[in-house]
Amino acid sequence: MYSPLRNSRIKLSVGQIFWHEVGQGPNLVFLHGSWHDSSQWLRTIEHLSSYFHCFVPDLLGFGESEYPNIHYSIDLEVECLAEYLNTLKLQQVYLIAHSLGGWVAASYALKYPDRIKGLVLLAPEGVQAGNRQQRWQTASWLVSKPPVFFWLLQAIYPIAKLLGGKKKIEGLLQFRNRLIESEVAMQLLFGRQRAEIIAELVDEQLPLLTAPVLLLHGSQDTPAAASLCQAYAALALNAELQSINPGSSNLPEEVPELVAKYIRDFTK
Repeated sequence: MYSPLRNSRIKLSVGQIFWHEVGQGPNLVFLHGSWHDSSQWLRTIEHLSSYFHCFVPDLLGFGESEYPNIHYSIDLEVECLAEYLNTLKLQQVYLIAHSLGGWVAASYALKYPDRIKGLVLLAPEGVQAGNRQQRWQTASWLVSKPPVFFWLLQAIYPIAKLLGGKKKIEGLLQFRNRLIESEVAMQLLFGRQRAEIIAELVDEQLPLLTAPVLLLHGSQDTPAAASLCQAYAALALNAELQSINPGSSNLPEEVPELVAKYIRDFTK
């Protein structure tokens, strides 16, 4: 039976939160990735609303949620999520999260273990997988001020077209636009003091995570995304790693029916 999608807003102590809601049954809460908002999960929850009560918020500073002029941190997002769930009287939930949302979800589960039934994480940030600083170096160059790297890309674009590098340059320029539109994500991932970011990483705490964890990554995803899943799988004691084929960087929108199937199987 079809359930209509409901859109809601609620005022919390840190700002207003917007979310989509649909279905009935066990509570699933979806957290979007770094360069996305809650719409990232809409195609996935279409396949789940007959079995679950799905809540899909925009994190504070993203999408249609409020953008208060404050210092953003993972801990702030965790406490905002806790207040949101408390206000809606959601005492025990499954958290399904991608990228930056995965960092928030894991941090929440570590801080409030009695409120979590399980985690489904896709390329979750929050660990020192590989060389984390190097992984975000290109992004920081793309939005640096003055925008020297951006000027360089524009300058070499005509040459790149002749040498077959047109798609790569265009991809970097498109990524720059997404970065500029995601100011809070940039701040959380690489725009704060390095010591503050490192203090919020979850590597050392993941062995204490008691909730079951399902880690999903696309078979055609980047090595960096795969290394994030592998790091979580190695550190969390009750973790399972699954590869989705085909699939790359945005599984909830690329293969929503497959992601939904893994979620259904995990929650049984």
